[in-house]
Amino acid sequence: MTKPSYPKSLNDKVALVLGGAGGIGAVASRMLAEAGATIIVTHRPNAEAAEAAAALVASLPGEGHSAYPSDITDTPSLIAVCDGITERHGRLDILVNAVGFTKPVPHAALDALDDELIDRMFQVNWRGAFAAVRTFAPLLKASGDGLIVSVSSISAFTAVGSSIAYCAVKAGIDVMTKALARALAPEIRVLAVSPGVVDTSFVPGRSADFNDKVAGTTPLRRIAQPEDIAAGILACATHLGFSTGTTIVVDGGRSL
Repeated sequence: MTKPSYPKSLNDKVALVLGGAGGIGAVASRMLAEAGATIIVTHRPNAEAAEAAAALVASLPGEGHSAYPSDITDTPSLIAVCDGITERHGRLDILVNAVGFTKPVPHAALDALDDELIDRMFQVNWRGAFAAVRTFAPLLKASGDGLIVSVSSISAFTAVGSSIAYCAVKAGIDVMTKALARALAPEIRVLAVSPGVVDTSFVPGRSADFNDKVAGTTPLRRIAQPEDIAAGILACATHLGFSTGTTIVVDGGRSL
């Protein structure tokens, strides 16, 4: 048996970053490109998102990068992306699920967490992630060294997050990671990266005061930057080649 060599090269690898045009996804796209991968990003199907995605793709090092419109809650749009990747590249090696949605709802405000919001939370954060795996699994299996990385959250196991529904969907991501790791092995490894508070605009209404308060109670005395989480995603591809079915916590000790 050939001994593995680390870091694993991403040259000639094709990586799809769902939600790759903003926040953590954009930084992960850049890091994967810098490591040698060809990047495909998806963006919401509107002009503003398309412009942001095009600007990101144009700025990435290397060649052959592209962007596709897609709604993760609409499986036909995911299939269209898959068809485009198959036609253009003929392969897919890495799938990063960085799409997410939340709306802050105090945990005690039960009536504020209505059925419509609960359904939307599960559609975007869990059903969409599973639909993406279902859609791209054949290409990833054909790679023989496929990798799926989902962005989870420490709210999955702390039950402290923007809403009870958000905590629940992220717990679902962690369970899905374990189940799919068994189901898709050995051709595909499945991992999740679990941040705490990240310095992005993902959670509407969070202020600098909130970030400072969290930083003060976090052992490493700061909140995460998108680069911290993207580095965890990159490590899944380059350094954690014998890991699958687990969630990598990148939270500065916040969950301790």
